[in-house]
Amino acid sequence: MARAQTRSNKKQTGARYVAYRKKKLYELGREPALTHLAEKRVKKVRGRSDIRKVRALSVDTANLFDPKDKKYSKVKIKSVVENPANRHFIRRNIMTKGTVVDTEKGKAKITSRPGQDGIVNAVLIS
Repeated sequence: MARAQTRSNKKQTGARYVAYRKKKLYELGREPALTHLAEKRVKKVRGRSDIRKVRALSVDTANLFDPKDKKYSKVKIKSVVENPANRHFIRRNIMTKGTVVDTEKGKAKITSRPGQDGIVNAVLIS
């Protein structure tokens, strides 16, 4: 079944809204990518108006920015330390924007959206 990005069919009280129309194609959504820590795997997706998106299904490296040196470097990701999106993502090693990961150079915070951008950009925090 299609995943629509519309309001819920239930009210806050638990009562149901009366269905007044069908789902529209422009309201269509997709399953989340749930980018995890493993060998790099990406999936190309066609968006509206023929825009191509790259979804990272799994990654093992990050483009790390060091604020002291003001330089970028490509580093291996060891594990996921903290994820503000969902506490259960930590044990599954799922990465989203804002996730704190342990890298070869220390802890870093992810600034990109891996499920949307297809790449992991991070800033060194310690």
